[in-house]
Amino acid sequence: MVNIKCRNISFDQIEAVFFDKNGTLEDSEAYLRSLGQKAVRIIDAQIPGIGEPLLMAFGINSDTLDRAGLISVASRRETEIAAAAYIAETGRGWFESLTIARKSLEEAEKYLSTTPAPLFPGSLELLKSLSAAGIKLGIISASTTAEVRDFVTRYQLHDYIQVQKGVDDGPSKPDPILFLQACQALGVEPGHSLMVGDAVGDMQMGRNAQAAGCIGITWVGQSDHVRGADVVINQLDEIQILAD
Repeated sequence: MVNIKCRNISFDQIEAVFFDKNGTLEDSEAYLRSLGQKAVRIIDAQIPGIGEPLLMAFGINSDTLDRAGLISVASRRETEIAAAAYIAETGRGWFESLTIARKSLEEAEKYLSTTPAPLFPGSLELLKSLSAAGIKLGIISASTTAEVRDFVTRYQLHDYIQVQKGVDDGPSKPDPILFLQACQALGVEPGHSLMVGDAVGDMQMGRNAQAAGCIGITWVGQSDHVRGADVVINQLDEIQILAD
C-alpha cells in the first residue's frame, strides 16, 4: 500500500487508482466537439432544422464545448438516446430515431478515426510512477469498453492499465457499480482505492462506492465541474507519491 498526496490532502494505504479517460488522461475537447458537430451535420442533412438545437443539447456552442455537457460526460448510449429524442420530436418513430442517431454517430466516429485525441501532458509519466510504486491502475470511462481498449492500445498503456472499463449496455456514471466492479477485478477494496476524474459524475461514483478519496482535475480551472471532490488539482503531476 502507498500513501498519496495532492496539495494539502493525503490519502493513506492506497492500493489502486482509477482514472476517467476523456478530459482526464486524454485531451479530448477538440475531438468531442468535432464529433458532435459532424454527427449533427449528418443528422441535419436528413432532417433540416434540427442542427442548432441538437448542438445546444450536446453542449456545443460555436467553437466551445461545455465540459459538463452531454457530449463531454454522457455514455455513448445516453448520447444516442438524447439525439434520438430530438429526432423523434420531428414526428419520426422512436426506433427510426434511434437508428438515425446511432448511425450518424458511427459515421462521425469513422470520419474522425484518423485524428484521435492526444494524451494530456504528464499522463504517461504519472501512470509509470504509480505503477512502479506497486499501485494497481484502471480506467473507468463513459466511453464504450472498445473505445477504452483502443485508447490503451493506441498509447501502449497495457503495462500500466490493468482494468479497462467502459459503459456498454449496463449502468453509467455515477452508478457505483462501475467502480465496485473495477475494484473486484483488481482484487482491491474501494476503501483503499482512489478515483481521478474531471466531472461531477466521477466524484459521485467514487463517493457512492465509498472510495478512499476522489481527486477532481480541472485543466481549465473550473472547480464546479468536479463538485464533491476531496481535492481539486489542475495538473496530473500534483498527484504525488509520499516516500516511506
